Amino acid sequence: MAELVLRTDAEGVATLLLNRPAALNALSPALFVELRAHVDAIAAARDSVGCVVLRGAGRSFCAGNDLKAIQAGERAPSPTFQAETVSALAGLPQPVIAGVQGHCYTGGLELALACDLLVAADSAKFADTHGKWAMTPLWGMSQRLPRRVGPLLAKEIMFTGRVVDGAEAARIGLANRCVPEASLAEATTELAAAIVANSWHTLCADKMLVDGGQDLGLTEALRYEQEHSPGRGPDSAARVERFG
Repeated sequence: MAELVLRTDAEGVATLLLNRPAALNALSPALFVELRAHVDAIAAARDSVGCVVLRGAGRSFCAGNDLKAIQAGERAPSPTFQAETVSALAGLPQPVIAGVQGHCYTGGLELALACDLLVAADSAKFADTHGKWAMTPLWGMSQRLPRRVGPLLAKEIMFTGRVVDGAEAARIGLANRCVPEASLAEATTELAAAIVANSWHTLCADKMLVDGGQDLGLTEALRYEQEHSPGRGPDSAARVERFG
């Protein structure tokens, strides 16, 4: 049986590929189990992984939750396993980039929103279809989407279920940029390479400080930075010496 999530590592970048192209990478419980194992392994690999890229095989990033699996009675290891896996992805110490082409619907959008950065292909189609199926968010949509694009626009996207294309996603801050689909792999690779060229100590610290201060007022967030900034990393002296 084929692996549902493939991992490849190169030059400090771990790439996770959702590998159900015939099903548009729909999120079955079995796929979540494999994804969680990879995420947990990467979280423990700060010395060998400096950045993570999440992609989908085939013509779509992810069409969302696997409704056929729901109908067939498939179940995750626990009722909150999927939500906890999405949060584990968001909580990785390393920066995470989503590279999105084609469908990125509902559960797929929640997965993409857990990533720090997002590169959209011009073929990308983002939508929240919870309302179409009389379902409600459980994996972070109601909290991460407003924090990404603002509550006014998030409510419109959630209430209407309309499709946001790659170009609009870049305009509204859902994506960092929109590129031709043929350039998506190259664009995400170049972005990851630019990230891992910097100190991995600083990368993890930056992510921790930015994320940790998001729910605080400015005064409290500044105090958070002062109290939690880990200071210079072990590679600082060598980097300064190379500059000189």
